Amino acid sequence: MWNRVLDRAGVPDPGLRRDYTLQRRAVRRYRPAEYTAARLLLPAALLPDVVAAVAFMHETDDRVDRGARDERAAALAAWDGHVRKALDGGDAELPVLRCLVRTVERTPALRAHVEEFLRGAEREAEWRGVADEDDFAAYVRAYSLPGLMLTACLLAPADPVRRAAFTDGCHRIIAGMQRLDFLEDLSEDLREGRPGVPADALARHGAEPSRPDAALGRVVAEQADRAAAELAGGEGVEAAVDDAFRPFVRALLGVQRLRLDAVRRAGASLAVRTSGPAPAAAAALLLREWRARRAGKGPRAPDRPF
Repeated sequence: MWNRVLDRAGVPDPGLRRDYTLQRRAVRRYRPAEYTAARLLLPAALLPDVVAAVAFMHETDDRVDRGARDERAAALAAWDGHVRKALDGGDAELPVLRCLVRTVERTPALRAHVEEFLRGAEREAEWRGVADEDDFAAYVRAYSLPGLMLTACLLAPADPVRRAAFTDGCHRIIAGMQRLDFLEDLSEDLREGRPGVPADALARHGAEPSRPDAALGRVVAEQADRAAAELAGGEGVEAAVDDAFRPFVRALLGVQRLRLDAVRRAGASLAVRTSGPAPAAAAALLLREWRARRAGKGPRAPDRPF
C-alpha cells in the first residue's frame, strides 16, 4: 500500500522512497490517530508531503525540547543552519531534510511557513512554562500555529476570503490542541520542571501540578473547558476547505474531542500519567468517515489539490 502511495506521489528514486518510509514510521509513532486519518482520508499523492511536514515539525520540536536552556538554544541554532543549507540547495544531511526539500520544491509556499516555524522555535528553546493565558496565547501564536501551518498550508483554499477563515480556524484549533498537549504531557513536563498548565490557574485553585488531588482536578476541568471552546471555535475550518478535504477535517476534530474526553476522565491523575484518545473510539470514528467517503456521501479528493 505505501509503495503505491509513493508511486502516486511520483517518488521513483529508491533512496528517497526509503527516506519517506522512515518519516512515515516516525509520524505514525508520534500521532497514530492523526496519521491514520490522513492515510485514509487524504489523496495518496498528498500523503508523502504531509508526512514530510509533520516529521520536520516533530524533529525540530524534539531537538529544542531537551536539556538546559543554553543547550536547547545551541541545538536550535545548529538545526536552523542545517535546514537553511538544505533549502538553499546545499547538502540535505538527514532523511527528514531530504523529504522536506522535495516537499518545498512541490509546494514553494511551504518555505515561508518553515521559516516562520524556525523563528517561533526560539520561543520554544527558551520556554520554562506558562505564566498565564496571555503567555499561553503568545506561545500558540509564535510556535504552535506555525507548526500546524506546515501541514495545514497543503490544504488551504486558494480563495483569499476562505483562506483567511481557514487560517483563523486553524489558530483556534491549534490553541485547543496545544492546551490538550500540555494536559496530556503534564507528568512528563513536570520531570523537566516545565509544566504547561498556566501557573496562574494553579495558584487560583491552590493546586500543585505534581499532586493529584481535588484542586488539580479543578484545574484540569477548567483547562479542558477552555480547550473545548477553542476546538468548537475552529469548526469553521470544515466549511473553508474544499469539499474533498472535509472528511479529513471532521476526523481530525473528532480525534481532538476524543483526546478531550480522555483528559476529562483522567483528571488529576494526569500529574502521574499521560492520556490519549481511546484507540477503539478513534478507530470507529475514522472508519465512519472512510465508509462515508467510499460510499460517495462526500466528494472524492483529487490526487493533487493545487
